[in-house]
Amino acid sequence: MNWQEEDLKYIWHPCSQMKDYETLPPIVIEKGEGINLYDTEGNCYKDVISSWWCNLLGHCNPRISSAVKRQLDTLEHVIFANFSHKTAITLCQKLMEIIPEGLCKFNFADNGSASVEMALKMSFQYHLQTGHPKKVRFMALSDAYHGETLGALAVGGVDLYSEMYKPLMMDVIRIEGLDCYRCPYGKCRDNCLCECFENAEKAFEKYAEETAAVIVEPLLQGSAGMRIYPPLYLKKLRHLCDKYNVHLIADEIATGFGRTGKMFAFNHAGVSPDIMCISKGLTGGYMPMAITVTTQKIYDAFYDDYLKGKAFMHSHTYSGNPLACSAGIEVMNILKDEHIIEKAQEKAVYFNNIIKDKFLPLKNVGEVRSIGLINAIELVKDKNTKTPLDSKLRTGYQIYKKALQKGVILRPLGDVIYFNPPLIIEKNDMDFVTDIALECTKEILG
Repeated sequence: MNWQEEDLKYIWHPCSQMKDYETLPPIVIEKGEGINLYDTEGNCYKDVISSWWCNLLGHCNPRISSAVKRQLDTLEHVIFANFSHKTAITLCQKLMEIIPEGLCKFNFADNGSASVEMALKMSFQYHLQTGHPKKVRFMALSDAYHGETLGALAVGGVDLYSEMYKPLMMDVIRIEGLDCYRCPYGKCRDNCLCECFENAEKAFEKYAEETAAVIVEPLLQGSAGMRIYPPLYLKKLRHLCDKYNVHLIADEIATGFGRTGKMFAFNHAGVSPDIMCISKGLTGGYMPMAITVTTQKIYDAFYDDYLKGKAFMHSHTYSGNPLACSAGIEVMNILKDEHIIEKAQEKAVYFNNIIKDKFLPLKNVGEVRSIGLINAIELVKDKNTKTPLDSKLRTGYQIYKKALQKGVILRPLGDVIYFNPPLIIEKNDMDFVTDIALECTKEILG
């Protein structure tokens, strides 16, 4: 059977122009192990983007696989309204050991976008029920990404995903920031005072009275091109939110569970959000699950007699799914037992150094930036002026196609080549994937 033909006969792939598949047919994966994926022809691919950033501990991790298999023989699913189960409770207990201080109530969803929707609704309803009915809007950063359901899309700011849907979306207050590579103040992210924060201060002065919450991707704006900004920005934002009674929502979907070198990106700043969205690495990429975590104070605003109408009437069929919870529990166990994040941070220094050594000498590499094991290489037309490459050339996409032929999955964000591997990647694989990425970049750019 020709599996590629059968795929194209039925499947509409996400985030794809299907016409591209005429020249690059879908690669049908048969099995995975560690950072390796193997297709039906036996070809091996190094997955250094963690299959859309969710594969935290490698494909077919034996410990997670065993945990899910054990759960299958006990309980596969149960309605999560008025019912519960030990795996969900245990997962919350384990999360309580690692989440930022003050967060303590867990509302389960089935994907990251859904958890963002829950956070927005939760904040709006809280203010409505605590005597602040004017707070009906949200603030978000420019070039943000928070998912692709309508509410999540609205607070996002990447036109590629949202521009055509604007007639359907709520009006969001946009805070200008955070391209540290092209800082308009001429500063460096490593030692600046976040002068750009004045844009947030101006937005709060003007709109705080009508704002329920501000939502951010902490320290790392992923879809904007892996833009990295200083922890000081989060500290300042926490202070501003407290001053104006505005909730701070942390979208830790992509940054949680060690991706930035600490358990959560907010840990770098030493402050806590009011609401936190987690997903992706939560189950190690095994099962779709997300959680919106909040404070006792917010939870208490919904706690009343049923007829008062204050309950949070938001639900998902697969909320608290036992199989996903069992995977999540084992992820927490592995992170702790095997000191995964600490080991990843040691390897991160090596990874960043070899990427800088290999790529910075190239005339079309403007910047190499990193946080944890995440490394991003921004390709530019002119290194001195930081002029971007012509997007119509799809340079990043051409490099991606070359790398696939050589056994590495890169999938750039525009013309930003990045690595976001499973935390268990070893140095020999770092050497291999960076050599291939360098080779392909040279082949395309000359």
